[in-house]
Amino acid sequence: MIEFSQTNIDKIVIHHIGCKAEGESNRYSNNTVNLHSEEDIVEILKQYFFKPFKTEAYFNFDHEEGFENNLIYQLAKKIFDNPNEFYDTSLNIAGHLQEQSNHPKIRGGEFYMVLFDNVVVDGEVCNALGIFKSENKDTFLKVYLKDQNFELGSQQGINIKKLDKGCIIFNTEESLGYKICSIDNINKGTEAHFWQRDFLGLKPREDNYYFTNNYLQMCKGFVNDVFNEDNDVPKPDQIDFMNRSMDFFSKNNEFSENQFEKDVIRQPEIAEAFQDYKNVYETENNRAINDSFDISKDAVKGEKKNFKSILKLDKNFHVYVHGKRQYLEKGFDSERGLNYYKLFFEVEH
Repeated sequence: MIEFSQTNIDKIVIHHIGCKAEGESNRYSNNTVNLHSEEDIVEILKQYFFKPFKTEAYFNFDHEEGFENNLIYQLAKKIFDNPNEFYDTSLNIAGHLQEQSNHPKIRGGEFYMVLFDNVVVDGEVCNALGIFKSENKDTFLKVYLKDQNFELGSQQGINIKKLDKGCIIFNTEESLGYKICSIDNINKGTEAHFWQRDFLGLKPREDNYYFTNNYLQMCKGFVNDVFNEDNDVPKPDQIDFMNRSMDFFSKNNEFSENQFEKDVIRQPEIAEAFQDYKNVYETENNRAINDSFDISKDAVKGEKKNFKSILKLDKNFHVYVHGKRQYLEKGFDSERGLNYYKLFFEVEH
């Protein structure tokens, strides 16, 4: 959790990143922005920079030869060690950002680099370095008075409720590659890798959020790839497995794979297939799946919307299955030549 009510903006600089695909150059400010007498603007900027980071998913800097060789890690450390390096370092980071903007869908936009102090992250007070980019402009309606009449006009500007891209590097856990949060609300396809992977060079921080999210992702993958119709598993059984998995994570504070097998998987032959899939999943995704950890309720909440419990029947019916698999029976009507489901219930609401 990030608390920024008492946070101060120590330094801020704004540059413009040119669109590399269109051959545009960067445009650099000559100095930092003076906000010392602009209290209202400071509060607006804090909301703009911090509010979008609602997740508990954190990252660390990464590099194939050790995170110490990550360029942004090195430049962030330089600022934390000597804040007087802030402006010159912002030129290096802005230049690196455009160098990595190779995908044709990456647009130009304003680049903001901010040095914060008195930020609270998960109960720890520290300073932090923010790197942000805005690519989209919104049109705002402007009402103004002219010759005793109200007139209408329009103006292009940045919507302070829509941060396009951003990361906050907290000056803590330096020995692990710093604690970082990052978002990209614009790019979703292959170009989405550019911000976190190509520019920042991040990897997920291995904490309880990460372990919980990994396991839930693996459960979903097991149903999609193995526990499916191709292997003669009826759709209601697939939904039941997903529901029991989510129910286990929702009701327990600690995860034990042995207990998960007893409560959710249950059948030895399915447990064996699950372990086989786990080994493949770890290899293909290059990540270890822990068999015990404290369950992150934020990760469970984030994944819950991805665990579908809907039985779709042609285009006529959607049946939401929340439990009681034994109350659902499938059959075939030979006269109509159609499949059917029989539902048993006690009370109609």
